Amino acid sequence: MTAVSPSSTMLRVLGRRLRVASWNEPRGARPLLIFNGIGMNAELLDPLAARLDRRVIAFDMPGVGGSPDPLLPYNAATMAATASVLLDRLGIERVDVLGISWGGGIAQQFAFQHRARIGRLALAATSAGVAMVPGSPALLARLLDPAEYGSGRAFQRSLAVLYNGGGAAAPVSFNAATPPSALGWLCQLGALATWTSLGLLPWLEVPTLVLAGDEDHVVPPLNARLLHALIPDSRLELVAGGGHLFVLSHVERVAAALNRFLAVESA
Repeated sequence: MTAVSPSSTMLRVLGRRLRVASWNEPRGARPLLIFNGIGMNAELLDPLAARLDRRVIAFDMPGVGGSPDPLLPYNAATMAATASVLLDRLGIERVDVLGISWGGGIAQQFAFQHRARIGRLALAATSAGVAMVPGSPALLARLLDPAEYGSGRAFQRSLAVLYNGGGAAAPVSFNAATPPSALGWLCQLGALATWTSLGLLPWLEVPTLVLAGDEDHVVPPLNARLLHALIPDSRLELVAGGGHLFVLSHVERVAAALNRFLAVESA
């Protein structure tokens, strides 16, 4: 299936100008709101969005993709509130939510903070925040190194390294990746620097799908097992051969799992 490019618009939400991307026409099902990984612009979601059977919405974080640099730092709570106001601006009452890697923290915070607005939650390649089982020190150091985000070529090279695992999968193109600004990258990093969901997960009353790559060396799959153990109404699915970016490298498998999970209506 050919990837589709999103339609996009700029919206001012709680004092921030955000580039909002949308794929697929409304199809009766709840839209899916995606919180993307650190530094990752919306276009990287094109192959996944093309395979989902509902409207998909995402926005570039401040200083990422088409969104201007933030004027002030933010944290998980303020970004969850921003997403809620954004939905108001779009005239959407309830959504399902997918959080990928860094975006999984924001997705969890959104579920805690705006329970009435969320139907189902999917968490991919993510953890409970700072209370996580750490991954490879070398890969984490690369992820935290601002030099890896300094140019388009460096950023694409860094993403290719994070694509570790999944050697049998189809090659992933990172041509759509654009590097975040230094300020945007630092604000994303700071937003979850002290955040953890560990103490709240047993009270997360949202049907949840936890997805993990069994070869993820950045966020080891033990983190997914922990999320699954602590979230009462959750299911766990491991993607064989999947590295940290299995959402991109194993897109058919991930899309099928999401379509199955999101097709079940929740109260």
